[in-house]
Amino acid sequence: MPISDCEVRDPRIRRTRQLLQGALRSLLETRGFEDISVQEIAEAATVNRATFYDHYTDKFALLDAMVAGGFHKLLHERHVEFDGTCPAAATAIIRATCDYLIEIRENHPNCDGRTAFEPLIDAAIIGAISRVLLGKPGASHGPNSPLSHIASTAAAWAIYGAARQWSYDPNRAPVDEVVPQILTLVLPMLDATISAPIFSET
Repeated sequence: MPISDCEVRDPRIRRTRQLLQGALRSLLETRGFEDISVQEIAEAATVNRATFYDHYTDKFALLDAMVAGGFHKLLHERHVEFDGTCPAAATAIIRATCDYLIEIRENHPNCDGRTAFEPLIDAAIIGAISRVLLGKPGASHGPNSPLSHIASTAAAWAIYGAARQWSYDPNRAPVDEVVPQILTLVLPMLDATISAPIFSET
């Protein structure tokens, strides 16, 4: 199985994946995802089909990498990391989720939840949030704990679900108001990732 984009170190592999993701992103500006073929993506990226399959199992895996990569890029630009000890980082992750959803809505105005495209977006972002919440391997709530995986997945679904509902509201509150509300909802799930409360004031 190909390694994830986040683990890629070889600049040639990274460049090819960037070309493929850029090609899909461009095609999505004028076409529905279900109408785009692997062959069209490969041609737009100026690579052959065999090269495409060297990197992604299918166009769904490419979409997942593209969406998750965009979210991680946003977090990186904002210098956001989560190690299970800082509520400010959790707040930044929630805000980034809200901002990223609005960005997707603006870039894909015809995405109304009735096509195969949006559930794939949902899964990609939830997966990305969950991976971020797991933190670094050496963190006290490290990713080897089964409870950490359950808690991070539950928190990711809660963050994304709340942010998604907010993004669809035509009369939505300012992001600065909704982020603290979502944080309050997910704090118990984040607390469950380690043996002691991670947001204790003492």
